[in-house]
Amino acid sequence: MESNSNNPFIIPQINQRNRRGERFKILAASALFVSIAFLLFFLYDMVRQGYPAFKQAYIKVEMPISQEAAENPYGVLEKQLSRLVSRAWLRDLPNQIRANPEWMDKTHTFWALASAEVDQYLKGHHHRLSDTQIEMVTHLKNEGKLEMKWNSIFFTTGDSKIPENSGLYSAVIGTILTMLVTMAISVPIGVMTAIYLEEFAPDNRVTQIIEVNINNLAAIPSILFGLLGLAIFINFFGAPRSSPLAGGMTLALMSLPIIIVSSKAALKAVPASIRQAGFALGLTKWQIVKDHVLPLATPGILTGSIISLAQAMGETAPLIIVGMIAFIPDAPDSIFHAATVMPAQIFTWSGMPERAYVERTAAGILVLLSVLLSLNAVAIYFRKKFERKW
Repeated sequence: MESNSNNPFIIPQINQRNRRGERFKILAASALFVSIAFLLFFLYDMVRQGYPAFKQAYIKVEMPISQEAAENPYGVLEKQLSRLVSRAWLRDLPNQIRANPEWMDKTHTFWALASAEVDQYLKGHHHRLSDTQIEMVTHLKNEGKLEMKWNSIFFTTGDSKIPENSGLYSAVIGTILTMLVTMAISVPIGVMTAIYLEEFAPDNRVTQIIEVNINNLAAIPSILFGLLGLAIFINFFGAPRSSPLAGGMTLALMSLPIIIVSSKAALKAVPASIRQAGFALGLTKWQIVKDHVLPLATPGILTGSIISLAQAMGETAPLIIVGMIAFIPDAPDSIFHAATVMPAQIFTWSGMPERAYVERTAAGILVLLSVLLSLNAVAIYFRKKFERKW
């Protein structure tokens, strides 16, 4: 029997190469495992910290409604109890009395919003309650006058300097208005630019330079787009600072390169035989693009546009430059009014000294992640539903 050393088909180094390949495979699998583990830990930590924010402490109080209560609600409750009730609720009580005049001269029962310190104590977090206040909280809880309820305030109010009264509502409305401006500007311009470059522009040095610069723009740090938006839209054209108009136009600049590149790729994926068949039937270039190429490329264009807008929604740096980091307690009425967005609101809460903002920061991240994952899921759905294989 012929030995392996004399066999010309046996490579002596093959076993060593196979071992190297196995080691590389293990390293690659380990990197994937570490990435997934880090992601799961991140999600677990966000859920652990953010979930308590969806519950809020409320105290049941009985209060005689009178003219004194409408003028000075702080003096109606006993001193110890008033310190456990949120200042925001007491401050809003006169508005509730004016909206419900039938309450006057009667004793009314309220579920009053508790202070952040009471809420944090009930959740087992750091608090600054005194021993006397802890005893009173325990007594109220045993009597059924202190409960944890669904925190609707988080979704129905804007930012507030009082932690228990702060919410995402104004940031959500600002995000929607900003994304509408971004979408209205970036999608039509980006798609039309891609159509021209891919279907109509001559292949010369000028168009090659343009395409190279578009690809390079997709890698520019987002904060530079914020500086560009500040210089052009606000300082030169006079767009209102901190408005969804200025923020939307700035994000549109940042989204354009991604939309153009993804749209060009979708158009390029349409087989050349479609265009050749159109020419054979006597159609013009515009008719071929409008009636055949563009409809076939729409799923890819739509996917790229949605992913680009989802990326823009998560941006904070360019919006900080154009002033959308301001304190906005009320939701904007139009794209010309001051507004903030969810990433900027989360960034603001993360820098607040009160511990109650920690869970609100995590809860805001969960809401933002849910929106971004939903947008990416929609993009995947459209891609799978309308995708054609040639």
